[in-house]
Amino acid sequence: MAGVLIGLALLAFWLFSLFDVVTTPEDEVRNVPKALWILIVVLIPLLGGLVWMARGRPRTPRAAWPVPPGPGVPKGPDDDPDFLRDLDRRMRGDDS
Repeated sequence: MAGVLIGLALLAFWLFSLFDVVTTPEDEVRNVPKALWILIVVLIPLLGGLVWMARGRPRTPRAAWPVPPGPGVPKGPDDDPDFLRDLDRRMRGDDS
């Protein structure tokens, strides 16, 4: 049972490393070209993933997509006064 769990953990680490290499933009990859990093991680699963984490990943964390909330824009239906007014009217049966 322990061997299966270790095997699953190694598979998960390998898949995470491979996905991380593939999704990292080319200009942020360090030391060697991105295609070579993919080969290293695929051909040498555990060691390649460890080396990628230590030497290939971008140093600075990538910024999240900025999604500034617009001023005066409701965040959801329960924050929209027009929606609440219409809902109240429909619940009272004033659908005319």
